[in-house]
Amino acid sequence: MVGRAYAIFDTAIGRCGIVWSDTGLVAVQLPEAREIDTRRRIFQVHPEAREQRPSDNAELAIEGIAALLQGGDPDFSDVSLDAGGVPAFNRRVYEFACSIPRGETRTYHEVAKALEASGAAHSVAQAIAKNPYMIIVPCHRVLEAGNYTDRISPYGGVISKRRLLALEGAHPVASKTLFEVLLPVAPPGAPT
Repeated sequence: MVGRAYAIFDTAIGRCGIVWSDTGLVAVQLPEAREIDTRRRIFQVHPEAREQRPSDNAELAIEGIAALLQGGDPDFSDVSLDAGGVPAFNRRVYEFACSIPRGETRTYHEVAKALEASGAAHSVAQAIAKNPYMIIVPCHRVLEAGNYTDRISPYGGVISKRRLLALEGAHPVASKTLFEVLLPVAPPGAPT
């Protein structure tokens, strides 16, 4: 194979996409509302990719993704990743995310501290938001302060971190209330 290839495959939550190269997995695209939107997202990010039968490495990833989305506990350690275009800091964040046990979470701050990059919580958040290896690199286990679970990377499609964590048995998972989102409240001031 020369260049990049992709395949669309069925899962319990819809039709996902996967992109790979000769070196390894390039990206996972979780399902959008419609398959055409999933394909469109792949073409936007990887216009050179051509639809092909999955390589052995891609097939291993597909089987694991499908299993996880049905509540299974797959092992992705044998899936090769093509990290050629991934910045070094992001790779460190992804390696750390892979070390977080199933059913557990860490905050951006905790990841930054563990990587000895205190004060880099924003950089960790940006790395997580750019994770091209959805599910394979479990970025859904890394949350913002307060364990809010509504955000996910652009490759996330319509599924939320909350749903992925629920599939893994992570409990409890906090989420912002309507008041926290729409009406941020300042701490009460002293009476005058």
